Parts: sequence; C-alpha cells; structure tokens
Amino acid sequence: MTDVLNFKTPEEIKIYSDPYRLKIFNNFHLIGRPATVKEVADTMGEVPAKVYYHVKKLESIGLLKVVETREIKGIIAKYYQPFHGEIQIVNKELEPAVKKLYTSATQGLISEMFEMNKQHFLSNIGGDNPAAGQLMNKKLRMSPEEAQEFFKEVQGLAEKYENRNAEPGLKSYELFVSMMMGCSPKSTDHE
Repeated sequence: MTDVLNFKTPEEIKIYSDPYRLKIFNNFHLIGRPATVKEVADTMGEVPAKVYYHVKKLESIGLLKVVETREIKGIIAKYYQPFHGEIQIVNKELEPAVKKLYTSATQGLISEMFEMNKQHFLSNIGGDNPAAGQLMNKKLRMSPEEAQEFFKEVQGLAEKYENRNAEPGLKSYELFVSMMMGCSPKSTDHE
C-alpha cells in the first residue's frame, strides 16, 4: 500500500511547491539513504545553514523525517529520510485565493520538475553509455477508471525500485512520468 501525503492548506502548498525545496527533497532521494543536511548541501554546492532552513520546512509538512541521530565530534547529526509515496494537493473546496495559489504552485512545481528532469536527461545523453537516457511518448486510450489504475500500476512498479538502499552494482535512474487526459489540441473524449 502506497503512503499518501495530502496538502490542503496554503502554507503546505507553498512549502511543497518551492523550487529550491524541491531540489533539496530530490537530492535526499538521489543519495538513496538517510542523509544529513551537510551531505545534501555538499551535493548541491550550497552552505548547510541555507539548506537547513528549508529542510525544517520540508520536515514540518512530512516530506522529511529524522530517522537517526549520531554524535560526531561533539555535534549531534540528524539523518533525514525523504517521504516515499504519493503526494496529493487536494484542491476540492478551496477558497478562490487558495485555488489561485494552488494553480500557481502546481504550474511552478510542474515546470521545475520538468526542467530538472530535462537537464538530467540532456546531461546524460551523448556520453559513453548509449542507454543513459531513454524517452517514450505514447497516446493511450482508456476509461478514467483504467487511467487511475494504470497510474497506480506505474507507481507500484517504480516503488519496487525506489525504496532500495544504495548498494554496490546498483545505478541510480531518474523517472519522470506525466499523464493527462486530452492533451492533444484536437482530441476529444470520444475520438
């Protein structure tokens, strides 16, 4: 069963949709194990104090969780685990001002996710490994119920590999999935 985080308040949506926080969250995932703020800051080329502020915000909405603490040279190091599961922004019954924030946040989030994945993809193609980047674009026909089930199946398949710890011989792959209804300008629901 997939864990689900629902963001309903303007504050939660604002915290989640911040592009810099999204980069931090993704870097925790890329490390593949619980990590400290310093480790993530180092991978990003940032100062730990700057990253720490945003980590606390991500922790406040459940996207990061302290899973271990260690004393290192007299300093308590906190190891954070990123949330693995489905993240939903609940937009039913939102006030108009919150809906506007939701729309803006969603557009910013999609744009940031797309741009990050595009950059990862482009930086990996053309290198020594011909299978470094693979791209697929399909038009699928299904009922709304089938579409929901299909997306859950894709999520389940991804989770099988996502929750594995970094081990020798395992490589890290980035998966970016976008699925929407009627995305073709001339499409109709009954083509």
